[in-house]
Amino acid sequence: MRFKRAAIGLLFALASIGIAHADRGQDAYNRGDYKAALDYWRPLASKGDAAAQLKLGEMYEEGDGVEKDLTQALNWYRKAADQGNAEAQFNVGTMYDEGEGVATDDAQAVVWYRKAAEQGYRDAQYNLALMYDNGEGAAQDRAQAFVWYSKAAKQGDADAQFNIGVMYDNGDGVNQDKGEAVAWYRKSADQGNADAQYNLAIMYDEGDGVPRDDAQALAWYRKSADQGKIEAEYNLAVMYRDGEGVPKNGNQAVFWFRKAADQGDAEAQYNLGAMYADGDGIAEDDVEALAWFRKAADQNDVEAEYNLGVMYRDGEGVAKDGLQAVDWFEKAAAQNYADAAYNLGVMYRDGDGVPANWAKSFEWFRKAKTMGHNDNEPDDNEEKPLQKKTIRI
Repeated sequence: MRFKRAAIGLLFALASIGIAHADRGQDAYNRGDYKAALDYWRPLASKGDAAAQLKLGEMYEEGDGVEKDLTQALNWYRKAADQGNAEAQFNVGTMYDEGEGVATDDAQAVVWYRKAAEQGYRDAQYNLALMYDNGEGAAQDRAQAFVWYSKAAKQGDADAQFNIGVMYDNGDGVNQDKGEAVAWYRKSADQGNADAQYNLAIMYDEGDGVPRDDAQALAWYRKSADQGKIEAEYNLAVMYRDGEGVPKNGNQAVFWFRKAADQGDAEAQYNLGAMYADGDGIAEDDVEALAWFRKAADQNDVEAEYNLGVMYRDGEGVAKDGLQAVDWFEKAAAQNYADAAYNLGVMYRDGDGVPANWAKSFEWFRKAKTMGHNDNEPDDNEEKPLQKKTIRI
């Protein structure tokens, strides 16, 4: 689910001040003459003009023309909110929600979000939905969350549309309906929501709620990946690597794996290492392979730990180092990786990089068998491409 919305700034809200009033005050503010704007709005606010009170609250909240003072901001927002100004009600809600100018009070946040939401204020509808969704300030109620997300979604809110899609997808707060999930993901995706684009791609990739279509999956993964969505970058790389919905293209696979790897994705780091090790889509380079395997292994990726063991054992991309090989094989074996346990048995049996030790050899062979290893020979540097991620947001 998405994060809550913050208060709206001065540049986006003219509220209910008359056109002449709005022009004079807003024009002064827009040209950076905060004193003139303040001098114009303060008398109006003091006389009870709700929109001017809202503006004054925003100036105190932002520290524009006055010393920033969240208590004063809340005071002016509250005056406007008590007169029914929806934006001020929303801002009061956010201040209680975030503990700005007042102690955090989720229950009060719900009260004020509801006042604004019932007047059709979209961001308040969205935040109220989140409060019900997370059980903040009110008992968790996914059905109520769905109601308020729907109101915001019908006003075109892309994040609310995405959340409605998730709820239909999972049957959370509403009866599961994959077709509706696809429809709402598409509405959000068409507005550029990267998470919705990713989930829509997954639906096409799996034929979930829509006929399976690799080309559509590829197109939506790309839109999401172009916005830096790691999972989309990873899946796009897999599709180029395997030729799903597009001709195989190792260079493009490497490009997108690198994008995800540079953002810290362990599986992408592992697969990028595997492509360097194999010379797949890029010139073979064991040193680069080792570097990427290490990045993945540092995040406990078991295949990367195993491959590092092989590379240190065999001197690929690095000087042979039996102790390092044993260390990495042991890390992989601790995650029940049978091939690593088997290779440890072989190394101790043959005295390969470590002193021969029949007792340790027997113990590692026994552990490998318990883990399911039935081969008679140790595995070599065997890259095992991972399957695509399908975890939803």
